Amino acid sequence: MYKYLVKLYPWENLRLCSGNVKLKKGDQVILKGDFDNEIGTVETGEIETKENPFQKIIRKANPEDIQSHKENEKKKKEIFQTCREEIKKMGLEMKLVDVWITLEKKSVVVIFIANGRIDFRELVKNLSRKFHRSVKMQQIGSRDEARKLGGCGICGRELCCVKFPGNLPSISSDMARVQQIAHRGAERISGVCGRLMCCLAYEAKQYQELLSGMPELHSTVKTEEGKGEVIEIDALNQKVRVKIKDDQIITVKKEDLK
Repeated sequence: MYKYLVKLYPWENLRLCSGNVKLKKGDQVILKGDFDNEIGTVETGEIETKENPFQKIIRKANPEDIQSHKENEKKKKEIFQTCREEIKKMGLEMKLVDVWITLEKKSVVVIFIANGRIDFRELVKNLSRKFHRSVKMQQIGSRDEARKLGGCGICGRELCCVKFPGNLPSISSDMARVQQIAHRGAERISGVCGRLMCCLAYEAKQYQELLSGMPELHSTVKTEEGKGEVIEIDALNQKVRVKIKDDQIITVKKEDLK
């Protein structure tokens, strides 16, 4: 079984896929998607990985597949505008992100963002009558929208959600807390999607290990200079800053704490 990184339509993000046919970069392939078959382009040739591929390559795309995809792309703008008009007319509190037509042209998939659940049954009926094909709705989160649109983070690099394939990790405020940056405020540790930055997950485990055995912030510790309150923790250098009597502040190594 060969494994490849494939760039998908319409999401344009990399996915780890596998198939029995040997392919090279640039080859177009047919994948089994959630709603129907999808077309993608091989970005990286055969790769070594221990991960389980979460999408199978059915076969190499033929000229009919490629032509069908081109026709769908031409029709996409018209369908997007029609969906937007219907959503506005019905006053639904949802943000239209993208639409696409399945390769076999049997269905239109409408991708949207909304706060909470939306009753879109009437919308589906109206759109089905207009498009003369089935309509499927897919609600996504703000992270998924950022992955689709792409761009750069405040670090100047490509967004992590775009650069790294696979399921997006769950990012929690505990990751910011353990790295001692939670106090900076949500706006400084959030990405372009408005959610906590994905990169908070990169070093969280290492910080947890470094903080093992270190005193808690604002706890009382004993030093050679006497008892004091921990006012700052330097996990990387394994040191703490302690306020002792007369408001004097000293720096103490972890191993020198009593």
